[in-house]
Amino acid sequence: MMERLTIWPLGLVNFVAFCFLAIVQSSSAQKGFVSLRCCEKSNLTDSNGIVWTTDDEFFPDRQTCQEILRPVKNSKGNYIRTFDIVVPGKVCYHLRTLVPGQDYLVRADFSYGDSLAPSLFGVLIGVTPIALVSLVSKLAVEGIFRVQKGYVDFCLLKEEGDPYISQLELRPLNNDSDYLNGDSGTVLKVIRRVNLGGTGGDIRYPDDPSDRIWKPEAEPIGGIINATTEFHNHTRAPIKVLQTAVTSSDRMVLFSGGLDIIQYNYTIFLYFLELNSSIGVGERVFDIYVNSEKTWSGFDIQGQGSIYREVALNATASGSLNLTLAKVSNESVVFGPICNAYEILQVHSWVQESLQGDVDAMLDMRHELLQSNSKSEVLATWWGDPCLPIYWQGLVCDYSNGSSVVTKMDLSSSKLTGFIPSGIAKLVYLTEVNLSYNLFSGKIPSFPTSSLLRSLDVRGNDLLSPIPGSLFSLPYLTTLYFGCNPHFTNAPPASFKNSNLTTDHGRCTDLESPNSKKGLVIITVACGSVLTIALGILIFCLYRRKCAFKRYDIKGYTVKKNAVSSIPSKEDFVLKSISIQTFTLQCIEATTQKYKTLIGEGGFGSVYGGTLPDGQEVAVKVRSATSTQGTREFENELNLLSAIRHENLVPLLGFCCESDQQMLVYPFMSNGSLQDRLYGEASKRKILDWPTRLSIALGSARGLTHLHNFSGRCVIHRDVKSSNILLDQSMNAKVADFGFSKYAPQEGDSGASLEVRGTAGYLDPEYYSTQHLSAKSDVFSFGVVLLEIISGREPLNIHRPRNEWSLVEWAKPYIREQKIDEIVDPNIKGMYHAEAMWRVVEVALACIEPFSAYRPSMADIVRELEDALIIENNASEYLKSIDSFGGSNRFSIIIEKKAVLSPTQEQAAEPSPLGSQPLAPPEPR
Repeated sequence: MMERLTIWPLGLVNFVAFCFLAIVQSSSAQKGFVSLRCCEKSNLTDSNGIVWTTDDEFFPDRQTCQEILRPVKNSKGNYIRTFDIVVPGKVCYHLRTLVPGQDYLVRADFSYGDSLAPSLFGVLIGVTPIALVSLVSKLAVEGIFRVQKGYVDFCLLKEEGDPYISQLELRPLNNDSDYLNGDSGTVLKVIRRVNLGGTGGDIRYPDDPSDRIWKPEAEPIGGIINATTEFHNHTRAPIKVLQTAVTSSDRMVLFSGGLDIIQYNYTIFLYFLELNSSIGVGERVFDIYVNSEKTWSGFDIQGQGSIYREVALNATASGSLNLTLAKVSNESVVFGPICNAYEILQVHSWVQESLQGDVDAMLDMRHELLQSNSKSEVLATWWGDPCLPIYWQGLVCDYSNGSSVVTKMDLSSSKLTGFIPSGIAKLVYLTEVNLSYNLFSGKIPSFPTSSLLRSLDVRGNDLLSPIPGSLFSLPYLTTLYFGCNPHFTNAPPASFKNSNLTTDHGRCTDLESPNSKKGLVIITVACGSVLTIALGILIFCLYRRKCAFKRYDIKGYTVKKNAVSSIPSKEDFVLKSISIQTFTLQCIEATTQKYKTLIGEGGFGSVYGGTLPDGQEVAVKVRSATSTQGTREFENELNLLSAIRHENLVPLLGFCCESDQQMLVYPFMSNGSLQDRLYGEASKRKILDWPTRLSIALGSARGLTHLHNFSGRCVIHRDVKSSNILLDQSMNAKVADFGFSKYAPQEGDSGASLEVRGTAGYLDPEYYSTQHLSAKSDVFSFGVVLLEIISGREPLNIHRPRNEWSLVEWAKPYIREQKIDEIVDPNIKGMYHAEAMWRVVEVALACIEPFSAYRPSMADIVRELEDALIIENNASEYLKSIDSFGGSNRFSIIIEKKAVLSPTQEQAAEPSPLGSQPLAPPEPR
């Protein structure tokens, strides 16, 4: 808790003169304003004197504009701009000429979104996410941040549908508005800014020089009083806001509902000005409560010699925030509490952007390439930070020394013209470059000797000789292709004579080039007899076995200590060789009968059923052209499942990578997914009983535990959900889909994830807000899966009543009130042992703690679920013995339930009937 106090003498300056000065200062302040009306046809000045401009400078294409035909009260514009971008994708307003070290307010309006198709998108300041916008969210988002360089990107990150925006404002904040208290590592999202006692409309510029919008309270919360004295505006809140207040004779509640259901830290600013000049020191004293906890005892506005005070408080809340001012019981205290205004701001940690040198180099490259490629589809996706929260198309990024860096660039066949940008050589961590089959002209840029470049491919362009001599001095360069450049000299440079480079020596070896066709004919004739023999052998083999297998070594994956697919260090390179089984495309088509039986759909693509020649049933995942997952996820799954085997992880039988097709082959799981068994079509055919659910929970927990303890290096799944837990013919659980998996950061690594991955309803709120990845993110998601198993409900369902949308937030109150019967799936009520159920409920509650330090490890979870299953099985055996004597065929055992464990509780837990202790969250570190 902190207090900030400003004291100014009253009545020393003529009020009219002060107002004139304030107007002059406000006029000057507007010079730093950015006020954009999206798609507006011309500039305009509104009734407040704010000059609005069109956003054509950022997006000149008016085909993305949509005119709003329906009338709207207090309309802020006539248009809305939409962005048709791929998933995942982003678009940004690049706001320039800002002052480093200055605090700014950015405000975006998303009015009229309900006139469009449903959509969901994130709002980011730089790369820091501060809000999700959808049809059910607020129409405006406002954030306060400190500029660290001369610009900031305001970005929209697509989740579903098309992002849209109608208005964007940027305002410099004056020195009196020190919201961040000098902290550049924090972003504040404005939740509420209320002018108490105000009876008119919003108060903003010019009454507020920083153009903050102060809204009147929707419903009166006390008696309204107005100013009876003059005062100066050297305060955070403007004069007009402080001229009114609300008061109460005893107690006043300032309540703010509608907060995010995820728990966040909040900063609260309260503004107090004594408007009654007849009240003296000690006559108006009150206590301040936040969420029923007293945070300030005996607060007196005039206690420090001024009639004005402002207070800043810190609080943690989810769903709602209760602010209460209560009069102190004392004979000398005559008057009840008063308050003029308050602000509630949600605290977000500033997410570190990519390495500044890489960002600058990529922005320069984008600018240079756009000069000759203004209609490029690839460059149209290059917005904001090149690596965060998603990579620019054609780039691959990784981490080095705590920052994300560009490591690979593949712009092949992108129809790019002009010179190859020289800025490419400034990307110091770049290892692979593929610019082949474009229309680049000029010369190959020179790279510094410190470059990590390993591979350069510039085939099929219109480049000129010579090759820069600096390329042959690069210590890590192993591959260089530059053929099919008609103006390039075919004679290899002398440097090649003693070079270990793999190169085409400038020869055009592309099969589609005219020169190569002649060579192809010669080779075909010369090798005709060999091909004839080979064809005979192939026909014989296919006759014996239609589906051919072969062993395949994946070379070239660089492996570092901190990533599945990682960048090389300057000190060493380690090539990992992975021997796995491959299938030919012909084999896949035969196995699936030309993709006859579709058994599922996923982010990677379609899944088809099939049978191998040896009779084994398989599931074949085929990457679709529109897949949101790419080669990186494909290779990630190959890499991981070639090294890890466990009975509770779905094994990879093999893969096919042929004719631009990417396919993964797994054993067929005949009982489908846990999700389908809980509330899908399969659940309608047969109810999943409690012992089976408990066994599935334990099996999947064991699989995740194996991942988290793999070879001393934790692997994080990043997409744990019930649809990724598959069931074999014996109902054994197997965790699947490892395309997003990553190694956990180690000491010296950055804990931030390049991209926040996960599924809505399962996503760890701490991971989402900080982008810092840990194994506890999987634990949170598994906690949601446990709640699904208990309740038979989806993790997220917006078709239910508002308070039941989120399974986590719906279940928490019932668990804390020990009313688990309210959340248990009706299909299994009366069919479980109460102690076993409570153990699972407690595990789930510990897993979904908002802060990861309070969550258990997967190994702890396995132990608790093993105990729960022992209790359940023992109870079942006992009931069977009763049944043999003609007893009831099921049971209901009532056990007095202990209080639900909480990280803040210090009382010891009661021992269970079997002697083992229930799970308690670990102490926060």
